[in-house]
Amino acid sequence: MRMRKKRNLEPRMEACREYWIQTPETYRGHWRELMPEAKELRVEVGCGKGKFTVETAAAEPDILLIAVERVKEAMVVAMEKAKAMGLKNVFFLDMDAAAINVFFADDEIDLLYINFCDPWPRSKNAKRRLTYRSFLDKYRRALKLGGEIHFKTDNEKLFAFSLEEFAACDLEIRNETWNLHENGPVGIMTGYEEKFYALGTPIHRCECIVRSKPAAPEQADGAESNL
Repeated sequence: MRMRKKRNLEPRMEACREYWIQTPETYRGHWRELMPEAKELRVEVGCGKGKFTVETAAAEPDILLIAVERVKEAMVVAMEKAKAMGLKNVFFLDMDAAAINVFFADDEIDLLYINFCDPWPRSKNAKRRLTYRSFLDKYRRALKLGGEIHFKTDNEKLFAFSLEEFAACDLEIRNETWNLHENGPVGIMTGYEEKFYALGTPIHRCECIVRSKPAAPEQADGAESNL
């Protein structure tokens, strides 16, 4: 996501301090302490301006949602929405998805959302896609067995590519659809998704179940790190 630099970014971030996790490494393995009564720990990779984030948190107040966004200019908008709604079960950190294992322990996450990530259309940039197998192995480490990845995109080629990557990483694909809203709106939409839906653009979605865990990085033959 590209946004103009905001001159007042720092005071706006500071005003949302209660929602902003500035030392995420200290929470590794202890995220649930933010909300001990939470039935699930969920992570959204690339929350953008947070429409899906805050609406999901509001609809399910018994889950703990950690929203990740590396662009602070977008994240601050999401935090302001959470603050305005008085939400108590959502927190934000500015982090690159490649660092997920630095800040989340193995088997710590119940569900991970990937919504409308950059498709990186050139084949030479395939390894940058958030559904490339090296990223998926990172997610699988942080997700518990039986944990889920929920993926949505408007990009048909990215969806087809992702389905192949999911299968290659022993993720069980469920509820696959190439036109989620064909018969009317389904579920909570992101801001981008609402625009695509209004234009009649098909939305592709699937859910993936973690059936096995990847080898530890130091054990994987020829393992490649994205950190």
